[in-house]
Amino acid sequence: MTGISGTRDHGGHLATDWGWFLAWLLVGACAGIGLAAILTVGAAFLVLAAVAAVPLARRGPRRAVVGAVSGLALPVFYLAYLNRGGPGEVCHAISGGQACTDEYTPVPFLVVGALLLVAGLVMHATAGRRART
Repeated sequence: MTGISGTRDHGGHLATDWGWFLAWLLVGACAGIGLAAILTVGAAFLVLAAVAAVPLARRGPRRAVVGAVSGLALPVFYLAYLNRGGPGEVCHAISGGQACTDEYTPVPFLVVGALLLVAGLVMHATAGRRART
């Protein structure tokens, strides 16, 4: 069958497979944000990720679940962006003076984000090749 159906395996339809992967990527990103912000709004993001995962798990191919691994990279990349001025104390001019914050080096966040993103992409591509053979 083509497109989204009630079956577990959709064959070799590349666009459909990557669509499921992207849907799981968003679920993974939502879960990652939820874990990173667990003390504030994280619980809401975790619930949203769980609610979104239920129909995806029921209707989509199981091999697309690895998109959630790549999705975890998005909040990590955001942390790297937030620390882009680091390492050390970074000051910004504001009206009436300046505001200073301590920032970490962004490199570890970039490395971890790249590893998560590439790992999910490679696992999905490998699983897709196995399913088509």
